[in-house]
Amino acid sequence: MSIISQGKKFLKRAMRDAHEIIFTDEYVQQHSSKVAQILLAQQYKTMCALRVPLPSFEEVEFRAFSQQGEDGILLYLFSVLGTTNKKCVEMCCEDGIECNTANLLINHGWQGLLFDGRGEKVKRGRAFYARCSDTNGWPPKIVHAWITAENCNELIREHGFAGDIDLLSLDMDGVDYWVLKALECVTPRVMVVENNPRLGPDVSVTVPYSPDFVARYEGEPHRNYYGASLLALTNLAKQKGYRLVGCQRYGFNAFFVRAGIGEDILPEIAVADCFKHPYARQSMEVGKHKLVNKEWVEV
Repeated sequence: MSIISQGKKFLKRAMRDAHEIIFTDEYVQQHSSKVAQILLAQQYKTMCALRVPLPSFEEVEFRAFSQQGEDGILLYLFSVLGTTNKKCVEMCCEDGIECNTANLLINHGWQGLLFDGRGEKVKRGRAFYARCSDTNGWPPKIVHAWITAENCNELIREHGFAGDIDLLSLDMDGVDYWVLKALECVTPRVMVVENNPRLGPDVSVTVPYSPDFVARYEGEPHRNYYGASLLALTNLAKQKGYRLVGCQRYGFNAFFVRAGIGEDILPEIAVADCFKHPYARQSMEVGKHKLVNKEWVEV
């Protein structure tokens, strides 16, 4: 290769890297406002201290990096509950950019351990956090691993996150119930767990356990045969010492808080309260027709 060719190659790589760094910072700026979030968090803390009526989950929702309004709910929860070590674990984060923990990692200085089973997603996420000005000094650990009930504890211990953490996020589109049941090496203060809203509020069921389970499409453009009902997850959470305190407005991400933490400000709610939005009711109607003959395990 000639010197000129080498020079062109080097220049091209340098321009690409510079573009990626600029793009990353622009992306963060466009999708979040750290100052606004800090002010909002202080307002929640003041409201809590003054014992004035607190807002509902729907009123606090906003999306910076999460799929829907989970970023706003998590900011609210940790504003009124406080934090301890600002550690979070997220299972099935995709690329870690659009997920439940990204806003906490980027804008609030959290430490994270994130998992996903797709290598290309993990590679993209690692590159993003390495370039991001807010995280490049201490990026989250993003691990390429297929999570199962058999390996979930070992993986968390291996990467140094066993013990007390502030947040666990579980969004596997699969055997979420069985993995949550098996988890014992971490004690989160708050959990956000995806449920399958098509199953409605009245049944306690989950997909059968299989370590290689993959969500399936059953007559819909979106995956619908996966996961567990909210009642099943709520009952399991109770066994582990957690109460249901709310859901994202469409009902598919549920939030649980550990017993003894903030019970006076975040009381337990009924499962049915998470199925009031038209989206949730429509999902239930679809589920009656598309999922009734699928294999479910009562738990």
